[in-house]
Amino acid sequence: MMGQHTRSESLFYYFRLEDQVPENHLLRLIDRHISFDFVHEVLRDSYSETGRPSIDPEVLLRILLIGYLYGITSERKLVEELRMHLAWRWFTGLGFDQEIPNHSTFSKNRHGRFQQSGLFQELFERIVDQCVRVGLVKGEHMSVDGSFVHADATNGSRIPREQLAEAAQVNRTVREFVTELEEQNGDGEPEVTHQQSKVSTTDPDATYFSKGNMFATLGYFDNYLIDNPSCVIVGVKGTGASLRHESTAARDMIFDFHQRYGHYPLSLAADTGYGNGEMLNWLLEREITPYVPVKEAAPRAELYGIEKFTYQPETDRYICPQGKTLKYLGINQGNRMHVYHSTAKRCRDCPVKSDCTKGVYRIVGVHIHEAARQRAHEIAKTPEFAKSLWDRRKVEALFAELKNRIGLRRLRLRRLKFVREQFYLAATVQNMKRLVRFLTPKATDLVPATA
Repeated sequence: MMGQHTRSESLFYYFRLEDQVPENHLLRLIDRHISFDFVHEVLRDSYSETGRPSIDPEVLLRILLIGYLYGITSERKLVEELRMHLAWRWFTGLGFDQEIPNHSTFSKNRHGRFQQSGLFQELFERIVDQCVRVGLVKGEHMSVDGSFVHADATNGSRIPREQLAEAAQVNRTVREFVTELEEQNGDGEPEVTHQQSKVSTTDPDATYFSKGNMFATLGYFDNYLIDNPSCVIVGVKGTGASLRHESTAARDMIFDFHQRYGHYPLSLAADTGYGNGEMLNWLLEREITPYVPVKEAAPRAELYGIEKFTYQPETDRYICPQGKTLKYLGINQGNRMHVYHSTAKRCRDCPVKSDCTKGVYRIVGVHIHEAARQRAHEIAKTPEFAKSLWDRRKVEALFAELKNRIGLRRLRLRRLKFVREQFYLAATVQNMKRLVRFLTPKATDLVPATA
């Protein structure tokens, strides 16, 4: 006899949330292996000793982490989904008889107590500490890269910088930005992401940026420093969307790792964007092998290369193939090059001038860190360098996870200090998943973090 299900609803259900969450569920493993008890200590000074008890900040943090684990970028949507997911309620400790916090509570706390206390950075660093402590991260071989993330602002919101004072009279965001700029001449030192001629009134910190075939748009760079074998992110830094920020962010993250753990990595893999002389020299000075392609200037067709010129160290000058002298002029601060030049008289009647230079006379530039550049060229010929090409792709995979699974193709928060919060939280949940997989004997049996 064919059965037919009749939909009905009981007035009461008797079950425990604890029994409904599988042992191999990701949230259960995170709860088992990662402690959030430090939250109360970090935020202790942010709460009064008197008055009505607030919502437990650990609960708020756990809810925020769920949003990043399951790619829910809207806090309003997150609260709605939390009402229906048993595992999520169990992870946050909110039973069916307890009220779920309003979505506005998250905004008030993350822009207030959480941001002021540096809670998200503290959480990220504690997870990295745990990865190091259990042996997941060795910190010997690393890779670095940055990825552009769209800002929550449109190109049409940009106005000329000279109009900022006028816009500040009616726009609170611009008013705060102008106030911070004024503080730069006083005791305060707010970080400015760019000095472009136009500034967005929606997000003044966002940088107007374009690369390759990408249309110019407003955004930020999310920079990752990762441990190659484990794919754990050991450093994260949000910066303005400018290529010149990438090397600076890389040095800051490597130095911070050294400060925390007492040693530099043995090697660093990166793409050509990090192959400038200053970066290569900085790495070699700290005995970090740079698996980084050397960044070269755009080649000039039919011109003699520097290899055709002979350097005379005793007189600090170059001799061209025709025996003419190029004297030392000084350092070009724009491109950090030692400049050697001939004269119009010496080059005027040269029979090979058209093959040597398109100018009136020949100029030879030698980078101030040319020794580091040559050392990097030698390293690029080794088998280890070829292997590093694969290792540095792991950073790209993490950025793909950031945008496709976590949903951070476009930022929700504005201003650099709040953008960095999002980057810290995203990197934290990426590390959490790798940590609990490492600590779980059968990692393939985990219930994945998908909505």
